[in-house]
Amino acid sequence: MPQPAGGIAIKDVVIVGAGPVGLCLALELAALDLSVTLIDAAPYTALASPGDDGREIALTHASREQLAAAGIDIPADQMAPIREARLYNGDRPRGMTLARARGEGQDRIGQLVANHVIRRAAFEAVQGVEHIELVTGRRVNALGAGAGWRSVWLDDQSHIPARLVVAADGRLSATRRLAGLSAQIHDTGQRLLVRRMAHALPHREVTWSWFTGERGLALLPLAGDTASLVMTLPPHDAERLKALSSEAFAAEATRLYQRSVGEMHCHDALHDYPLTVSRAEHLVTDRVALVGDAAVGLHPVTAHGFNVGLASVRRLVEALTPHDQAVEDVGMPARLAVYARHHQRAILPLWHASRALVTLYGDTRPPSRLMRHLVLGAARQAAPLQWLLEDYLAGPSSRR
Repeated sequence: MPQPAGGIAIKDVVIVGAGPVGLCLALELAALDLSVTLIDAAPYTALASPGDDGREIALTHASREQLAAAGIDIPADQMAPIREARLYNGDRPRGMTLARARGEGQDRIGQLVANHVIRRAAFEAVQGVEHIELVTGRRVNALGAGAGWRSVWLDDQSHIPARLVVAADGRLSATRRLAGLSAQIHDTGQRLLVRRMAHALPHREVTWSWFTGERGLALLPLAGDTASLVMTLPPHDAERLKALSSEAFAAEATRLYQRSVGEMHCHDALHDYPLTVSRAEHLVTDRVALVGDAAVGLHPVTAHGFNVGLASVRRLVEALTPHDQAVEDVGMPARLAVYARHHQRAILPLWHASRALVTLYGDTRPPSRLMRHLVLGAARQAAPLQWLLEDYLAGPSSRR
């Protein structure tokens, strides 16, 4: 098989993007004795000591197990349990229970962990691991190709050949674009405001979600009497809240959240993000695969973006090692096709359901308000639906 010019050794895998999904994939592949190079545009110091971006990640039991199996240790005192998830239609007092801890030894449906805690733990886990090389502060400018390999060209004119290139660089993935893989990218025009708050009444470890016309509100229970507020807002509404003092913001948050946890007080800084969702039309091409948000970047209403990203890692590794066989050619097209088929089949329903839910709950017209009421009423009686959602939250990996 022809080799790249200059006698450069061919890596098994190059992963572009050293976020938690890319790092988890690197650890799982290195455990199979595959040589892995991780590339990220951020400097080493930013990856080693990620700042607190205000975001909380809802981890399912399966995701926590997968992280632990890969060697990513999340301290128990950094996790806040979720015992129930509820959804409300506007100002109506009765909501729908989406999921609830079942008992019988299971006292939670998941746990919330700060995004920066996961990022730090994942980065620490790859340090000193044999077979993993880390390249930081470098951007990918182009992808080359040869017989049985691809080359990743960096902005310093160096290049790294590999049997497989994996894009794990987010929903606006530059690597996906360089590989010629098209994607649906939808800028919702909304903003996402996130802030941790202290409050007077207990949250009882329950997540609440409210949809009121253009506004989506979520309350995520954290340690003690604190919670993370997640607000999906039109730009004018977001700018109004951002301009408020901490005291005025707390008073407005108390009102918007209907005093569900009593008086609120700001616990830390306010964070503001644009809200863009995306889905790749195809997940693989010649010796290139997409994982994490590069494959599908879901609306936060799903609460499962990171879990779906870890599921893509699991499905890719399983596709490359059928029946626990040794990996002969990590970029074999037939194995990548298996991954694409399985992951696409899993994410398409969630993608369409989340888009439909956002459309339904963002429509202020009377027919949509009536439809939301009917949907909640029907879903409240649908035990199989609740069982399915609980299974999705708490179900184990398909391969243990």
